[in-house]
Amino acid sequence: MKKRLLVPIALIASLSVIGLAGCQAASPAPTSSQAAGTGSSTAAVLPVDSNPIVNASSVVGLTVVSAAAEDNVDPSTNAAISDRLQVTVRNDTTNELSSFEVYYVMKDVTTGQSEAYYQALTGFTLAAGATTTLSFDGEAGAGHFPENTFSIYRSSKNQVDFTIEVSAAGVQVANATATKGSGEGDAAD
Repeated sequence: MKKRLLVPIALIASLSVIGLAGCQAASPAPTSSQAAGTGSSTAAVLPVDSNPIVNASSVVGLTVVSAAAEDNVDPSTNAAISDRLQVTVRNDTTNELSSFEVYYVMKDVTTGQSEAYYQALTGFTLAAGATTTLSFDGEAGAGHFPENTFSIYRSSKNQVDFTIEVSAAGVQVANATATKGSGEGDAAD
């Protein structure tokens, strides 16, 4: 009789362990979104606890020309567009740059609350001497990358300051800052 009782219990225990192991293996670790080869992605981006960029290069060659978090302008048409984080970068080298990564921290200056985000811009390259604008807005198309629509940037009515780090293989990290002023959101530009 005891044998009859032990077999089902052992079977249930074995299946439970296998099921739990399967759940663990199927759950990917949280990572940032990666842009496709076209330099665009619609995937979600989540806050990170620390900056994963490791770039010790001292070779000058990547420049952040400008960074904006409000009063944005379309780089192609110069027309006013809705607020988003935009970072315009320039390749000052004679070689194409690749392996781009971006890390930025946004801080609500009133509450002191901050959030950090990281994205590997997989497939994005910048030709020698070229300048382009990276838009973190969740839109489709080249140069557009995901954003967290629930971030401090979108939810806070206070001033939000950004510190931005852009990295590419073989060149020194480029840094910038941007500010979203206080207010109810995107005003007409």
